[in-house]
Amino acid sequence: MPNVHSIDRISFFASDRSEAAEAKQRLIERYGECPVEEAQVIVALGGDGFMLETLHRTLRAPCPIYGMNRGSLGFLMNEYNEDGLAERIRSAERAVIHPLSMTVIDAQRRNRHALAINEVSMLRQTRQTAKLRLSIDGKVRMEELVCDGVLVATPAGSTAYNLSAHGPIIPLTAQIMALTPISAFRPRRWRGALLPHTARVTVEVLEADKRPVSAVADSFEVRDVTEVHISENRDISLTMLFDAGRSFEEKVLAEQFSA
Repeated sequence: MPNVHSIDRISFFASDRSEAAEAKQRLIERYGECPVEEAQVIVALGGDGFMLETLHRTLRAPCPIYGMNRGSLGFLMNEYNEDGLAERIRSAERAVIHPLSMTVIDAQRRNRHALAINEVSMLRQTRQTAKLRLSIDGKVRMEELVCDGVLVATPAGSTAYNLSAHGPIIPLTAQIMALTPISAFRPRRWRGALLPHTARVTVEVLEADKRPVSAVADSFEVRDVTEVHISENRDISLTMLFDAGRSFEEKVLAEQFSA
């Protein structure tokens, strides 16, 4: 948190779930609220999906975000408790993340750009498997990957889609990204790669007319792509706050030992 003695300028964001909206109203009545432009901290009420929405909404506003779970999933959130909110925020541990930049070239040769906090994923659009060529820092590393898709995940996103696709969980301080195949058919046993956070990943779609592929940066989708370039954007820093003793790093460690 910023070096302040008191937390008295809070802006509350809530998802459209009734539990979140009702919690927001109670918290405003108890702690007051200020415009986000003047806030010391944003309190996001919802689930992990809403935390991602909030991070995207505040990409250009360097304000820490303290999430409380009022949704179905809460890996990126703290436990909901209305008591001692200012004290919890003041003693919270920081997790600083950097998003991925995605540049897409589609079948009409148009360029599209988006940012991803969790992952950039490429997925087949039809019954046909995708055929992809993978390059790292301009060097082709895999001439042909036959698969349902492939994704590049940040450490913050490594416990989301990446984990479901059997990718590795990555601590925030590791400064690496996960390159993970989705249902790889050939090479059948390829499980992906860990890349330095400075790596520039290029994915080319082979036989794009016959095997169309879409690219998704979190929730932003571009269809019928031919080429995708992915790299970490170090110019943008986003700060999430976690209760003392329940840091993001602790959650990542605990997740690796869960049943």
